[in-house]
Order: sequence, then C-alpha cells, then structure tokens
Amino acid sequence: MTMSVASPYAARLGRIPVERRTVQVLGSTTAYWVYGPDGEDALTVIAVHGFRGEHHGLEPVIAHLPGMRVISPDLPGFGETPPIPGRAHDLSLYSGWLTEFARTVAPDAVVLGHSFGSIVASAAVAGGLRAPRLILINPIGAPALEGPRGVLTRLAVLYYRLGAQLPDRYGTALLRHPLIVRIMSAAMAKTRDPQLRRFVHDQHRRYFSTFADRQVLHDAFVTSVSHDVRAFAGVIDAPVLLIAAQRDDITPIEAERRLAGRFPDAELVEFAEVGHLIHYETPAEAAGAIRRFLRPPAERGR
Repeated sequence: MTMSVASPYAARLGRIPVERRTVQVLGSTTAYWVYGPDGEDALTVIAVHGFRGEHHGLEPVIAHLPGMRVISPDLPGFGETPPIPGRAHDLSLYSGWLTEFARTVAPDAVVLGHSFGSIVASAAVAGGLRAPRLILINPIGAPALEGPRGVLTRLAVLYYRLGAQLPDRYGTALLRHPLIVRIMSAAMAKTRDPQLRRFVHDQHRRYFSTFADRQVLHDAFVTSVSHDVRAFAGVIDAPVLLIAAQRDDITPIEAERRLAGRFPDAELVEFAEVGHLIHYETPAEAAGAIRRFLRPPAERGR
C-alpha cells in the first residue's frame, strides 16, 4: 500500500474551515467545497481546476488566502462530479456549466482558473458570466501544440486517442497507468526541493486519475488542446490578473506577455524558476499576487 505524502501546506489549510456541498447544474450533481468564511459579505472567489485534476489541486493556493471565501468545484467528469448526461464534454459544455454553477451558487463572484480552467473561465466570462475580476493561473495563452514541448503534446494526443480506441478495460488501464502519470508529473515539476517534488508526485498519483470514464477524459483533452485564452481576451471587460511562469512548458512566457496585451485591462505577474505547477510550487507567491489584485484600488499600493 502506497503511503500519502504530507502536504507542506497542511497546517495552513487546516486552519481554514471547509465544507463539502452539492448543487444541481445542467441536470447533474456538481460537488463543490466552500473554504473560509461563509457569510454573504465575504469576498468570494470561484476556483476552477485544470485538466485531469480536481479541487484538491488548488488547495495550496487556498491555504494562503485565509479570510477569503473560496468555492472550488470538481469539473463535470472529474473528481466527485459525474459527467453531464447526454452531452459531449467540450468547451461549450464546460463554459455553460461554469456559468450556471456561478449564477446558482455565487453570483458576481471573482472567477479564477488554472491551466485548462483558464480556458473554461475565460470562455464563460466572455460568454456573459458576470465576474468583477478574472484571475488566470498558468493560462493557456497559445496553442498547446506550439508550446516549448509541442512534440510531447503530439505524443499526448496519440496517447489519449489510443486510450479512447482500445477496448475499455485496456484503454482505461492505459490512461490510469501509474508510470505514465509519474512521467507526466516529472515533466511538469521544476522544483529542486525533494520533499516538494514527492508531494507533487503524490498529488498527481492520488488525483490525476479520478476522471469518470475515458470518453470524458478524451473530450476534455481535445478541448484543452483545441482552444486557448486568446480567443476570448478581447471581449473580456473585467480586470484580469495573469499569473504566469517563466519555465512553463505548455505556454512560453513570451506568449503570456502577448496574451496580456490582448485584454482591455490586464496585469501580468511572472514567476521565475517554476513551470506549469504554480499552484503546487509557488502557491504563497500566487496568493500574494491575488490578494494585491483584489484589494480596493485605494489600497493596492500598500
């Protein structure tokens, strides 16, 4: 039996109250977690996780946001949220789901998305979801196939295609194979801290294979490599915070800088020596940028 690795952020997170809830969205039950104060007056952020992840992935950032109310759902087909019946899990589905979820649970909340969640969040806000501010961590700012590791992305396309085409037993086993999950994790992790690397790998081992079925996973993967935030930037009027990494293998930092210029009102914060796992490797720094961004204008210089 594999032992779990202790989170370096556990003590901080343990001081923040959390409650699991469910709500009906698009004919299915969405599971979500409410962190922090639950009063209506509390500043509320809806946090959308990335591809193959679920709500646990953003907990290191949430741990550094005490006093803020954060609502973190599992995307349809991942974690504890089942797929939406009778629907392809494409961008239209995910952005429509997020719009309805936000309107039902926390109207006018700040919206945050990490990686694939940045595409979903941007599409929803561009499509009419009201959000006073938008926060994108490791945003997908250019086509994934054109990223620094475009060859690896093409291999991933073949991997997910094979996983979808094999007989169910073998395809699902391939998609959940622990060695492949470890290879993915090792490719994304940049930290040299051995304890933090063990934590990152353990998180991926525990939560990277909680997808409902291989068809949902294939649909979501195709969506993740077929879209990027650029398509929505020009029509998003809300202030936007981009939190980007200089060693991101999915979107190069030069593309993130160009992406910032596509928004009417955007601020770009860059972190060095980190890649596509800002939420695991530099969550305190990401949370600091978020807190500054969400301060009232008169207080932002303090």
